[in-house]
Amino acid sequence: MHGRSHDPVAGATPGAVLLRDELRRGTMSELGQLSLGARTISLAAGHDAIWVIVRRPGRGGIAMRAAFCPAGYREARTVRARKGEAARIEVRSPIGTHRIAVRLVEGAIPVLEVATSLEAKVPLLTSFVPRDLYPLDARDDPLGAVGQVEAAQRGFNTGAVYFRLEEPDFGSVLYCQDLTRLNRYFALTDTKPDGAVGGVWPEIGYLLPTPPQRGTPPVDPLPAGEEVLLSHALIAFHDDSDGDEQAMAQRYLSLLGAVFGQIEQPDIAYRDWIARAEGSLRDLAHSPKATIRHYGHRYVHPYTAAEYPDSMVQLSVLSAIRDWEVWAGEKAPIGAELAGGLGKFYDPRLKTLRRYLPNVGKDKDRNAVDSWYLYHPLSKLGRLAIDGDKPALRLFSKSLDYGIRAARHFEYRWPIQYDVRDFKVLQEARDDAGLGQTDVGGMYAYVMLQAFELTDEWRYLDEARAAIDAAREMRFELNYQANLTAWGAAACIRLWRITGEETYLRQSYVYLASFFHNTAMWESEIGHARHYRNFLGATALHDAPYMAMYECFDSFAAFERYLKDAGPELDPAAKLLICEYCRYALDRAWFYYPDALPEDAIAPKQRPTNGHIDRALSFPVEDLYVDGQPAGQVGQEIYGAGSAFVFASRAVHRIDDAPFLLFCDHFLLGLDRPGEKALRFQLAGSPGRDARLSLIRAGSAGLPEFTLSAHGGKALRPRHASAGRIEYHVPADATIELLW
Repeated sequence: MHGRSHDPVAGATPGAVLLRDELRRGTMSELGQLSLGARTISLAAGHDAIWVIVRRPGRGGIAMRAAFCPAGYREARTVRARKGEAARIEVRSPIGTHRIAVRLVEGAIPVLEVATSLEAKVPLLTSFVPRDLYPLDARDDPLGAVGQVEAAQRGFNTGAVYFRLEEPDFGSVLYCQDLTRLNRYFALTDTKPDGAVGGVWPEIGYLLPTPPQRGTPPVDPLPAGEEVLLSHALIAFHDDSDGDEQAMAQRYLSLLGAVFGQIEQPDIAYRDWIARAEGSLRDLAHSPKATIRHYGHRYVHPYTAAEYPDSMVQLSVLSAIRDWEVWAGEKAPIGAELAGGLGKFYDPRLKTLRRYLPNVGKDKDRNAVDSWYLYHPLSKLGRLAIDGDKPALRLFSKSLDYGIRAARHFEYRWPIQYDVRDFKVLQEARDDAGLGQTDVGGMYAYVMLQAFELTDEWRYLDEARAAIDAAREMRFELNYQANLTAWGAAACIRLWRITGEETYLRQSYVYLASFFHNTAMWESEIGHARHYRNFLGATALHDAPYMAMYECFDSFAAFERYLKDAGPELDPAAKLLICEYCRYALDRAWFYYPDALPEDAIAPKQRPTNGHIDRALSFPVEDLYVDGQPAGQVGQEIYGAGSAFVFASRAVHRIDDAPFLLFCDHFLLGLDRPGEKALRFQLAGSPGRDARLSLIRAGSAGLPEFTLSAHGGKALRPRHASAGRIEYHVPADATIELLW
């Protein structure tokens, strides 16, 4: 997120120069005037475009090209606005009719919505259209505006650009394309919105995806006579532009939260995570492709019948099984078997966990370790230790000092990979900017806070502080791997709770902003993506081409911890985004399982060392692609088997001596049993959002009669009812009373 200052006399695009000329000469025709809070909005017709120009008196503005008519137009006029619209414009030109709808959303964070469609006269092959957004100084000059682009779309993630206009002080802006609504355009033109929103100051915004103009010409036209949406822009405004990275991160979350309420969101289906967890447990226990024996112990294959056991895989699966055991109220024999071999990962000479067992093959460098691979297994050991597992506590305690030595050696700024014996760096950086694993400090801090909880030794708290403090000023470059960033946010919020220092609460917003910058806030129907969900999915790495199951469910677990520590002081937009991420994860994650996908949506071959995909096994594939590539190109990750245990144990609640289970796609707070057949609890969601709550038959008996009410009001009616499940839609922040 390193912002760049922009020289007002630097080079300019033709679009910026032509816009400046038209505004200087005053040659645009005004079609209408609107207002949005303290901002004025001018709807204007230029020589080859229709413009929506937003200004703060004396403080500059932005100009959005709402329709581009390269050959000019014959007529541009306002027409009767439809319900919910502030204005509607029709533009007739030789290529067809553009229709522009403008909506205004008033609020603390106001939002301008501009949707543009085109009904072509003839089958129309699309060609280059300039980016559509320009900042303006107080004299309406885009070349005089000084500001910074803080974040822009990465790959196929949310089509958004976040920027500040500082001179003049217009404020901060989040421009977002609702890409879900543009799926028809992508299908007709065989295009994809790869990095479509961004640009170079002062020409930023949306670059309409068009077929490459090289070699064989494109042959996928927009059909004549069909109205096709070309752009659906949502522009959110904040008055402030200054402040440190914490203020800018919180501002970004606020703007993103305002936009979230306006974008198209897919429906959510109930998924049977209990059945999925039971299948995963069965396959872990009985499939020869899932585990292997070394030193008389049982170890998990990272991929289907492939790759060497490693400590991250072993502990990730084991800790999730322990969650399932607590939920189910009974032990799973496979859990004890996996726990029995943990000690073989410990190196008594170095006094640390290693990644691999001592007998790892010569095709692996047993001494090479990715920085996060040291601390993530420790975090799982710490979790087991806090839950009372004494062998895990001993192993955790014995490994802490080495972890601290590594952190101090690298001055809390970790490389990509190093030699575990002497800290020799094997790979320093992930890119030309020299950045390593930038969010490992958050994972390390979380481990140190676990150690502090177990020992009350203040040196661990000091280490957590040092790691979080060292990650300052990373801005939107903080995210290296999604789940590590999520655990970093959880570490910050825990530090705030322990120390009372608000800077750690605010620093958690920096982690959250970087995390959500790497999510796809749209539902793709491109290629094979039409067979699965991707809404709000996070890319595995900062530059990864795919979403991954492990990062998905581990982030879900981290956000559960975050919300439990947060309390009422949490920024409302941060709460909204976290709750919605977790809610959608419960639906989206289902499609990582091969049996949930059509056979032709799965890649026929996997990476050479990563085995194969067995559709009969209840283990997820690693990779789903927003751009519709075949799933599972990387492999079927057995280390992701813990996902079903995590989702089931968090979203499904057992009620003692009740003939049903309670499912909710939001976390519950304060579950109380005031009577033998009565429950009362608070949902942890945001005002104005819905939660789905299901009552599920437990055992062979039928479901009883229920009375369910929210906030003490009248009884709610179910949205779905069958012999085995009754579903209600309730306010996501409701206090629920349930009687049976």
